[in-house]
Amino acid sequence: MIHAVTATGIILILTGLWCMLTRKHIIRIIIGFSIIDTGIHIMIVSTGYIRNRTAPILDHAVGLQGAADKVVDPVPSALVLTAIVIGLAVTALMLSYAVKLYRRKRTLDINNYAELKW
Repeated sequence: MIHAVTATGIILILTGLWCMLTRKHIIRIIIGFSIIDTGIHIMIVSTGYIRNRTAPILDHAVGLQGAADKVVDPVPSALVLTAIVIGLAVTALMLSYAVKLYRRKRTLDINNYAELKW
């Protein structure tokens, strides 16, 4: 099970990277970034998963004695929640930048932005 989740994360990261490097449309590049972001979130969650353990909520099912042996580490989940919010903000910023570029040149093809290249 855990290997399937990790493989899914790796496939998403590679798909997003391929999309970012081979596409010339700015919106498709932004979608590739979002796919990479999702793959990284899945990888982080899969590293924090431990089989036969429960959510880190102390109640009667876990008990207070030996709770550390019965629950998963909550830090990776908290990091993913924070990363989702940051990824959403970065994606919104990239989309607003794409709108500005479109208003200026009336195209989203990166080959038409020669003055922005190095």
